[in-house]
Amino acid sequence: MANRLIEGGLDLGSLGFLFLVLGQDNAEAANNVSKWTGTVYLFSLVGAFLSDSYWGRFKTCAIFQAIFVLGLASLSLTSYIFLLKPRGCGDGESPCGHHSSIAIALFYFSIYLIALGNGGYQPNIATFGADQFDEEDPKEGLSKIAFFSYFYLALNLGSLFSNTILGYYEDKGMWALGFWASAGSATLALILFLCGTPRYRHFSPKGNPLSRFCQVVIAAARKWKVEMTPGGANLFEDDDKKESSQNGARNILHTEGFKFLDRAAVLTEKELNQTGKKNPWRLCTVTQVEEVKCILRLLPIWLCTILYSVVFTQMASLFVEQGAAMKTTVSGFHIPPASMSSFDILSVAAFIFLYRRVLDPLVARLTRNPRGLTELHRMGIGLVIAILAMVSAGVVECLRLKYAVEHEGGGSGHSSPSSLSIFWQIPQYVLIGASEVFMYVGQLEFFNGQAPDGLKSFGSALCMTSISLGNYVSSLLVTIVMKISTRDDLPGWIPGNLNKGHLERFYFLLAGLTTVDLVVYFVCAKWYKYTKFEGRSDEEHGRNGSAQLAAELRV
Repeated sequence: MANRLIEGGLDLGSLGFLFLVLGQDNAEAANNVSKWTGTVYLFSLVGAFLSDSYWGRFKTCAIFQAIFVLGLASLSLTSYIFLLKPRGCGDGESPCGHHSSIAIALFYFSIYLIALGNGGYQPNIATFGADQFDEEDPKEGLSKIAFFSYFYLALNLGSLFSNTILGYYEDKGMWALGFWASAGSATLALILFLCGTPRYRHFSPKGNPLSRFCQVVIAAARKWKVEMTPGGANLFEDDDKKESSQNGARNILHTEGFKFLDRAAVLTEKELNQTGKKNPWRLCTVTQVEEVKCILRLLPIWLCTILYSVVFTQMASLFVEQGAAMKTTVSGFHIPPASMSSFDILSVAAFIFLYRRVLDPLVARLTRNPRGLTELHRMGIGLVIAILAMVSAGVVECLRLKYAVEHEGGGSGHSSPSSLSIFWQIPQYVLIGASEVFMYVGQLEFFNGQAPDGLKSFGSALCMTSISLGNYVSSLLVTIVMKISTRDDLPGWIPGNLNKGHLERFYFLLAGLTTVDLVVYFVCAKWYKYTKFEGRSDEEHGRNGSAQLAAELRV
């Protein structure tokens, strides 16, 4: 929870820091926030690779958490010594002075060191937590399913503190104090994590997944002329390696599809008579081949989640800018625009409770399926709610423009405040929170459950990487929209003064793109076949999940 506290504070607060301390405009600041957030999650691939291949999840979590602490300490020192001059600047009233190139370089070095630490840590902590439950134990198996929901809830509760307490510090211009509070929280989180070391279940890494992937491709290419036996009767599996789910090395049953790859596991007459260890570049096990198939089947679903992350990232950028251009004072109390994301967090908490306690049991009873909604169901529902969130944001922006109050000189600077209350943003934040429960919690469960045992951290990293690419796509989309919409007499859709732009068109554009993405997702989900681990029933594999999703979306 402490990590999410810090990330939420940096992600939302950095927008204000770029505005008020570094003097960047709306589009530039939104792009920089998107790039930084994207880099956080892109580094999750680095952490997942090191965890699955060499270090293991515990060691990887500890190392990257330490890097995270160092980055926060560096940011705190850099801001206090170089950027916050004169003292007290950056509160919205006192502008900060000119910054040297060295100071700017140190700032970016610090925040990207934070991105490395946080990104490398995130996919591994979720998987490491799931490792503490044994799927073969009935009680622990149910607890593991609930774990991801409550894990995501804990992350958002951390954000609630960052968006209120740290948000208050930032709104008052106490940036250095906020950063030091973040550094202290990260240090405390690392200490608490290490304190539990004797009680954790530890699992050894299973080797470099890239080499295993390449072995399958090369072995299949070498045997492209070998004849296949119907039903996969002549495929090789190392039965001596059978292990329980508790030590994370289950065999995967053979599946149809991608038949070219099956050639890598075909036992030729020469290999059948061969004694000693098999050459993995010429003969792979069925499980190794199925690992590659698993990843190939996951990719289309993963690609469909990227555009959702484009919608999600607006909460940390354009939603804040929109809120800053609205009436933010209630009975003399100023509401920081970034703190409105608290409604997103409260929505996440409420919908996790409603889903776990009301919706899922109800669906299970109606469908007579104890699984209730599958992960594919939930991700599809998340896309639908995300579309509604963008439509809501677009409608609010239309109303904000209608009630905008122009003041003298407002056309060239930042947006003058609208008479429309910032509380009109609540529906879009609530809808984003509801969509997160279905999309991101569903993603965590789906990618972790469907990834091979030796690639569990990679499965969690896929979820994080979709957020990363979503931020980069958002940044690219903003750049393209501004380039196309800006003319000599028009400032573009997202100018420094939002009262002169058309932010609602950008929101409606995202709603349209997400609708197209939903259609593509429907096709991919219908095509998807669940990974079948040895010793598990078809119900546990959820093999009918895609058909159920197709039926529900069709309705």
